[in-house]
Amino acid sequence: MSRACSSSSAAAPRRASLAARLPGLLPLRPAVAAFMARQLRAQVNPAHYPAPFALLDHWRRHGGNAHALYDSEAREVSRLIVSDTAQQLIRVFLLQERLKDLADKDTFAPRHVHVVGGGVMGGDIAAWCALRGLTVTLQDRTPELLGRAMGRAAKLFTRRLKDRYQVQAALDRLTPDHRGLGVPRADVVIEAIFEDAEAKRALYAELEPRMREDAVLATNTSSIPLAELRQDLARPERLIGLHFFNPVAKMPLLEIVRDEHTDPEILARGLAFARHIDKLPLPVSATPGFLVNRVLMPYLLEAVRLLDEGVPASVIDHAALDFGMPMGPIELADTVGLDICLSVARKLAPLHDEPLPGQLEQQVEAGHLGKKSGQGFYRWQKGQAQKPKVNMPPRTRLEELADRMILRLINESVACLREGVVEDADLLDAGVIFGTGFAPFRGGPLQYARQRGMERCEKRLHELEAHYGHQFHADPGWHELATGHG
Repeated sequence: MSRACSSSSAAAPRRASLAARLPGLLPLRPAVAAFMARQLRAQVNPAHYPAPFALLDHWRRHGGNAHALYDSEAREVSRLIVSDTAQQLIRVFLLQERLKDLADKDTFAPRHVHVVGGGVMGGDIAAWCALRGLTVTLQDRTPELLGRAMGRAAKLFTRRLKDRYQVQAALDRLTPDHRGLGVPRADVVIEAIFEDAEAKRALYAELEPRMREDAVLATNTSSIPLAELRQDLARPERLIGLHFFNPVAKMPLLEIVRDEHTDPEILARGLAFARHIDKLPLPVSATPGFLVNRVLMPYLLEAVRLLDEGVPASVIDHAALDFGMPMGPIELADTVGLDICLSVARKLAPLHDEPLPGQLEQQVEAGHLGKKSGQGFYRWQKGQAQKPKVNMPPRTRLEELADRMILRLINESVACLREGVVEDADLLDAGVIFGTGFAPFRGGPLQYARQRGMERCEKRLHELEAHYGHQFHADPGWHELATGHG
């Protein structure tokens, strides 16, 4: 009886259908593997991320033999897990966890966010907050901008939520608020208007008297110091920066900008707010450009300077992609907007003591602003940069181009660490990875410098300075890093 019960209750192993087994059969397996490898290469560089290709090759060689598969898996996994790429990606995961741990969500539970500014950034910040479950009111002087923002929000909700009832619920949480009636009810008020300090101060004069005493006042400025913005506030200590990155729905980092006058409780609320909307908070000091824009700008300017020297845009971008950046700097500048790049570059110019590249100013003067205008350094069609095909130079030349761009980014990172823009080197690496997409498999700019060798990096900067100019002058912080004090 018991034998009968056990035999009847045990599920017989199900044999996969012929259609499922067919790609793994020996005659087809090499062809299927080759096809999949081509698909992979279109997305991933095998020199940067070897594991998917190793997995595919493991299946190609042993897919028809279960015992050989097990043996190969044991060898391949043990080899890959101790590889430099795997170790750096584990480091990136731990950096992400550290950013999360900077905030205590229990200290602040915002329910209502009021955003002023219905442009791309303001509208997308409002949409993201509504997507994450908060009630949001969105204010702008121009009803047309509010309409466009609601349209973008509907597309985001549809793409992310799928279910039409959840989409409708998210839309119900987002209210166009032309008159700013949501200000007195808001836990967080975010200003996201254009980059003009005087205009921002005038807006705060209207907002502050109507805000709750315990509400957070935040600015999404990308480069203006808090001291310049808080001058006329009755309670200047409650202004913080919440610097989002574009596109808001894809970029995980949120810079929490503070200075010596910031109320610690308000800072804690800003950190908690970031986690409530599923962003990674990074406290940064209120110096021009904060962290991400400051380290990114020398990288972008050097790329445009290469354009001035006659290097084709697609070659410049290819050199950066070969290094491991997710997007080339010329395409990135076009995507951000050349007018925005020029504005930030001018604000940061005193830090870098170098003339702006001629082509950047010329493009903006001609109205060629990049992706949003259809023409920048590239011509844009249907949201895609049209890149002319050119012959790529030898690898040594590509590596030199990459050095000129990447070492400028790293040199500025060293300066930021020396000046205390962030608390330590690990937080700097985390911010640059999650704020710019800096090649994750390299572990961050300072980790890459360690791996390459601090003295070698500094020596290379001296060589580049002798050949190309003062913009490569090594920051004094290299010495501190090399001696282990950074």
